[in-house]
This record gives sequence, C-alpha cells and structure tokens, in this order.
Amino acid sequence: MTRTPASSARPPGRPRTGVDAEVFSATLSTVRELGYARATVERIAAAAGIAKTTVYRRWPSKGALIVDCLLDAFGPVPLKEGADQAELMESTIRWIAATIGEPGVGDAFAGVFSDAVSDPALREILSTRLQDPYRLALQDALDEPTDRVLFFIDVVVGTLLHRMGMTGAPMVDADVDALVAMVLPHFTDRAGPT
Repeated sequence: MTRTPASSARPPGRPRTGVDAEVFSATLSTVRELGYARATVERIAAAAGIAKTTVYRRWPSKGALIVDCLLDAFGPVPLKEGADQAELMESTIRWIAATIGEPGVGDAFAGVFSDAVSDPALREILSTRLQDPYRLALQDALDEPTDRVLFFIDVVVGTLLHRMGMTGAPMVDADVDALVAMVLPHFTDRAGPT
C-alpha cells in the first residue's frame, strides 16, 4: 500500500493522457537525443507533432514544462505502509536513482536544475512544484523535520545528478548500494543496505 501526504498540495505525478503524454515523451526523447540546452520548446513540439503554441498554452516556459515532465516521470513517492524509517529511506534512494537513470530524466533534471541557479522564477517553480510535494510526503512518512528531509533530498539527488554530470551515465547498482550505506547511518540507527 502506498502512503500519500497529508497535505492538500497536489500529489506529484499525474496520469499520462492525451497531449500531455505526447509532450512528456517528446520532451524526454528530445533531451536524450539533443541534450538539454538544444532541446528547445520548438523542437519538443515538433517531436510531439504539435504546434509550439499548444505547448506554450500549457507551459509558459521550457523550465515549467520540464518540471511537469519530471513530476510525471517520478510519480508519487512509493512509500510502503508499515515500513520503518530505514526501509523508507532506502527504498526512496533506490527509487530516485532508478528514475534519474531512465532515458532523458537525469539529463532533464540536471539541465533545469542548472538553469535555476541563475533564474529565481524557475527556482521557485522547482521548489514549490517539484520539491515540496516530495518533501511533504517524506516528512509525513519519516516523521522528520523539514531541515533534515531537505538535507536528505540534497545529499541523494545532488550525488546522483553529480554522477550523471561527471560521467554522462546514471549511478550503477553497486554505487547506489554504497550511497545507501553512507546515508542511512546519518539518519537512522541502522547502517547499510538491506
């Protein structure tokens, strides 16, 4: 059974239907083929077989499109009912690593994250629409304060995106195991992966 956040915020992820599904698929394939910087809204629209005005009616910027595409790719946090804190954190790390490793997802995430460094409006979108729903779900499930959950997210996502940026490839399973073994003792009494 999956737990959902107690918050009234829209849960992350949404069904892939109609034009949104086509645009999200085209976005990830275009980012994968051309790289984030060259994956313009015009090229994404062409890959989806729609007019760029259709994209701009739904998303005011490439950054907003990428954020919704990431929400769709990640979906809700898979929180197993009855799992202890260590199990929840380990499964979350592995879920994030697997999703970032999907074709185009890591590239899109790293690109929008990099753009946000110099774009306060995009940082706000990333914070409120992408990070906050996951933070709230994890806070509820882990019973941890905001600062600790944000630190957990920073360490895990930051490490995974850094690896993608440095190698061009997602983290291999053995390294994900090592990441789990390093992170869990900081947050729990239990050390190492299960």
